[in-house]
Amino acid sequence: MNKQKRQLIFEKFRENNPSPKTELNYSSVFELLIAVMLSAQATDVSVNKATDNLFPVANTPETILALGLEKLKSYIKTIGLFNSKAANVLKTCEILIQQHQSQVPHSRSDLEALPGVGRKTANVVLNTAFGQPTMAVDTHIFRISNRIGIAKGKNVREVEDKLVKVIPKEFMQDAHHWLILHGRYTCIARKPRCGSCAIEDLCEFKNKNSD
Repeated sequence: MNKQKRQLIFEKFRENNPSPKTELNYSSVFELLIAVMLSAQATDVSVNKATDNLFPVANTPETILALGLEKLKSYIKTIGLFNSKAANVLKTCEILIQQHQSQVPHSRSDLEALPGVGRKTANVVLNTAFGQPTMAVDTHIFRISNRIGIAKGKNVREVEDKLVKVIPKEFMQDAHHWLILHGRYTCIARKPRCGSCAIEDLCEFKNKNSD
């Protein structure tokens, strides 16, 4: 895919959704971090159902730590892998209190040092909370980057590196959200909704199927 076509694709995304946002509910950087940690291999809808009950009760490292493991599990038990996630959240809260004055760190290395925080989670926090030009590649973004032709790669890191390189700088802040929403609702896995796609004329997916 050439540079001009990528430019047009992101112009279309911006035209249709000028201010894209994550679908996770949060009201602070810490809440965002916890929500993203919980969202691994889970839907945003299921995470929101849990955190809508959890955050009014505990939404700081201190208050979540005070809940203890079993009480925290009771709030997030509807989310996949809740046992390991609860343990990681508590360990992360301890580190935030002891090493970061209860604040979520701005650096990738500090974020990835937190239990349960991998590269993708760090990228989401750096981009969404701190405005850094990072690209968190999930299954949706990996799929459509290869399918549309924006950035083809054999693994998540390869696609991430290519996207950061080829997406025009003016779009980097919002690119993650545009791509994930496009993959979630339009360019879906089994049967992409090409007929209702705003970038259908720019897409390099050869075997298009209309609804």
